Amino acid sequence: MNVDEAYDRCTQITRTEARNFYFGFILLPRTRRRGIHALYAFSRLCDDSVDGVDDLGAKLSAVAARRAEVAQVYDGDVPDDDPVLIALADAVRRFGIPRAPMDALVDGVEMDLAIDRYADWPALKGYCDRVAGAVGVLSLHVFGFRDPMAVDHAEDLGVAMQVVNIMRDVQEDALCDRIYLPADEMATCGVTETDILADRMTPEMLGLMRLQGDRARDYFARGERLIPLLDLRARMCVSMLAALYGDILVRITDGGYDYTRGRISLSGRRKMFLMARSIGRAFTARRR
Repeated sequence: MNVDEAYDRCTQITRTEARNFYFGFILLPRTRRRGIHALYAFSRLCDDSVDGVDDLGAKLSAVAARRAEVAQVYDGDVPDDDPVLIALADAVRRFGIPRAPMDALVDGVEMDLAIDRYADWPALKGYCDRVAGAVGVLSLHVFGFRDPMAVDHAEDLGVAMQVVNIMRDVQEDALCDRIYLPADEMATCGVTETDILADRMTPEMLGLMRLQGDRARDYFARGERLIPLLDLRARMCVSMLAALYGDILVRITDGGYDYTRGRISLSGRRKMFLMARSIGRAFTARRR
């Protein structure tokens, strides 16, 4: 399989599996867009390693396989029939993508096999750093940057988006006996595990969710400092992604943080509106 065919397959995966991200990626130049698609396709492969499989041994074997694949990518020894690895290896060479955040991404996936509760925000942030902050740093190298502060801002934006995901998916995660909310903050607000697992939207739960919303907004404020540090097309892309997740946060907030009403999603029309607004914002972005 040649590299163009491999990238085409990664694009198909992204278009099918990442509707929100795909809208943002459209704004990138073709070469960089394909690099981001390769990153997403591997990230999706990592997630699929632990989703929809009941046997822990099989999940651990799948994560071990992902680790081995990362090594193959950086050793330049990928199978000639694996489109995701072929495209990813090309992107790594082309954009100088470092290995450390790639390893961190796999670490984050493995955490889901051993941890389903988090004692406090520092513990939960360690998870967010791996499954989302690391993706932000990987993507940043595809976007291109010069200012070293861009790395911290990319991590912060990834964490902001992950906190929004956590807020949106409380109900879905509870069905899998997972709670991605800090236990110490639950206790402070008077929320019990039983409340969450039983799908109770109490006044105490509202207070807990407000804390998460404030945290997400704080990380968005820091993460969006990345936008002026990028070139125009990358600014458009990052601005769009921030706008998508920011809009989901607004809808969560406007809905009284009541996640029991169903998972929030954005219509295609709304995404197109946010894209247009993000393009305008990218033109006026200035470094702070």
